[in-house]
Amino acid sequence: MLRSPFHLVEFSPWPLTCSLGAFFLTAGTAAWLHLGFMPLMLLGLLLIILTLTQWWRDVIRESTFQGYHTLAVASGLRWGMILFIASEVCFFAAFFWAFFHSSLVPDIELGSWPPTGVAVINPFSVPLLNTAVLLSSGVTVTWCHHSLMEGNMKGTLQSLLFTVLLGMYFTGLQASEYYEASFSIADGVYGTTFFVATGFHGLHVLIGTTFLLICLIRILMNQMSKGHHFGFEAAAWYWHFVDVVWLFLFLSIYWWGA
Repeated sequence: MLRSPFHLVEFSPWPLTCSLGAFFLTAGTAAWLHLGFMPLMLLGLLLIILTLTQWWRDVIRESTFQGYHTLAVASGLRWGMILFIASEVCFFAAFFWAFFHSSLVPDIELGSWPPTGVAVINPFSVPLLNTAVLLSSGVTVTWCHHSLMEGNMKGTLQSLLFTVLLGMYFTGLQASEYYEASFSIADGVYGTTFFVATGFHGLHVLIGTTFLLICLIRILMNQMSKGHHFGFEAAAWYWHFVDVVWLFLFLSIYWWGA
């Protein structure tokens, strides 16, 4: 009897615990914003982090040590990542829709865009620097991919380390920008659309940096090779997506919107 090239996953508690964590995080965030009660939100966040750590450990074990990620499985994972990024495109499209809906035809109460009294952030200061940082990280992650495919582990580690450091630098710059901003998320529709769009992008940068850092650790542990490294490919695709979203954010919200 021919063995199937596909991997049928075993029973796992992680989907259930992750769902519970997402529920606690959502309800806890609402409780924190309206009642100032934070423990439920922290519980949800902790449960999600612990669940994902165990879940990804299982995936790495299936791929690296048990050999379940055949060519057919890898193809399915690639399509899954493509569909995930497509869903993320729709996610950010909603924020851009909200921004342009409010800015192109401002309400009478706003009068103009940006609203009177809002001191917008200079797009050619920190935002322009952040643009250069993210574009540079796109170059280094591409350098890493080519080095990995050529079996050049020294170049792979160097370029991936540079990418992770650039991601951390971007996050630090954005945090300082938020700290020094003269408006907040509560300052009308401009503050809301600005901080929600850029804030979720910043969250994606944190996730992508963590993704790449895990790949760096796995490469150091010889868990990836030039012929078997889809985990890094997925991280690189995600990082390029983050770069492209930032370009649209810079051009529309920071530059045009100001």
